[in-house]
Amino acid sequence: MSGLGGQVDPHTHSTASDGTQPPAEVVRRAAELGLGAVALTDHDTTAGWSEALAAGQRYGIRVHPGIEVSAQVPRPDRPVPVHLLVHRVPADSPALVALLRATVEGRHRRMDRMAQLVAEDTGWTTEQVWAHVPPGATPGRPHIADALVAAGVVRDRDEAFAGPLRRGGRYHLHHPVPDAADVLRAAEASGGVVALAHPLTGTRGRNVTREEVEELVELGLAGLEVRHREHDAEERRRAAGWAESLGLVPLGSSDYHGTGKPNLLAENTTPLEVWEEFLRR
Repeated sequence: MSGLGGQVDPHTHSTASDGTQPPAEVVRRAAELGLGAVALTDHDTTAGWSEALAAGQRYGIRVHPGIEVSAQVPRPDRPVPVHLLVHRVPADSPALVALLRATVEGRHRRMDRMAQLVAEDTGWTTEQVWAHVPPGATPGRPHIADALVAAGVVRDRDEAFAGPLRRGGRYHLHHPVPDAADVLRAAEASGGVVALAHPLTGTRGRNVTREEVEELVELGLAGLEVRHREHDAEERRRAAGWAESLGLVPLGSSDYHGTGKPNLLAENTTPLEVWEEFLRR
């Protein structure tokens, strides 16, 4: 890749959640590629921030600590799941800490239930399943996928998510998540700025509608992830149209997870001047 010095990858994951590389390695790789900046946005946690920021100083690249918060937009029939990229917030924000604590506790309870199911099916102990969650990481379905690979049930994470971890699959269990409105309020109280991640990736549940994005804009949403591996050309055009008409900053991101997903670091990026516009909102 070339010409990445004026670009930022604003959506990446590490072993602090469901990525396969430590935060420092994600940052090192971003510097190696020549990116101007990189953001670490692990799921529902700030655990990787200190390591990532230290690595940024070591490798000479700007690091923007963020969080990908799991949330929902309430609807009469069924809530719509959304992922919100929260940036420009302090790790010790009271509003943010309280919100994340409740979410992570729900993730742990769900992991206990999923581990029990895997143990029943494989003859493993729940401790053996939990061993696939790195210490201090936010537990999630990718860690169950890793356990299933180790147990010989599936070949890789992709097969796990196409099979027993797919929506309706045996191990696809839900955990309580906050309403998107509460996340946006917590971010505002913390001086943060928020973008909606991959709004049109139907594999994650029902897509959000334009009307639902409008509701989030009224609550303070500032950016929209337009360029993402799981958005095809038509979905990118639609998302770009929403961003333009609703006054949202359009972002491009890799959603990098190391070897946990096919997404390549910096395969989609955002110009630094656009990123700075987002951070000024």
